Amino acid sequence: MYRAAVGSVSPVATTHGSRASLEKDPHEVASMFDAVAKRYDLTNTILSFGQDRSWRKATRSALALKPGERVLDLAAGTGVSTVELGKSGAWCVATDFSKGMLQAGIDRRVPMVTGDAMHLPYADAVFDAATISFGLRNVSDFDAGLREIARVTKPGGRLVVSEFSTPVFGPFRTIYMEYLMKALPRVARAVSSNPDAYVYLAESIRAWPTQRELAQRIEAAGWRDVQWRNLTGGVVALHRATR
Repeated sequence: MYRAAVGSVSPVATTHGSRASLEKDPHEVASMFDAVAKRYDLTNTILSFGQDRSWRKATRSALALKPGERVLDLAAGTGVSTVELGKSGAWCVATDFSKGMLQAGIDRRVPMVTGDAMHLPYADAVFDAATISFGLRNVSDFDAGLREIARVTKPGGRLVVSEFSTPVFGPFRTIYMEYLMKALPRVARAVSSNPDAYVYLAESIRAWPTQRELAQRIEAAGWRDVQWRNLTGGVVALHRATR
């Protein structure tokens, strides 16, 4: 079930006292992802207990893609999400600011373009749909990023943001936060090529707005009909909107 955004926009994202800043240096973040690129997909599957596959399928379903449509897959990393989107028959281009991530997925043979979410290398209104999965947190000014995605999307086009979020059930939320801050870094040390990056990952998730707050920010960036749906009890939320 999708929920609609209502109410005023919160001017400041919730921080929960973490050290992760929502004002990030793009070069530092890109370098961090370059460093984890080699084992990024494997690490994600292990840390999510295999849920990453179902989250990608849910994103494709939420976009309601049609054959021949042009789709922007932003923060696409190694292109595994782009391959999933392409199963719809749409033409999908992977875009990411980490050249290392794109290079790690070069064998997937999907169109790949290096690009910054705040300065996309595309003309106005060229995409029928756009999506960004687990990458909006890493945009130094994600409100500006949402406006930039709107610029390159056609009027009436669709947006889906798939992002880590806030579990809705209190006891589960407590367990999840403990996993983020304690267990996740330990698992990352065993499987990741750059485990320190996953400390940043955990802290950036804690610093992220709630589902309702993010919906309000998406609406303020020029999108309409904003709704969200929780996946895995709110560990991930899909926000969809129309240009």
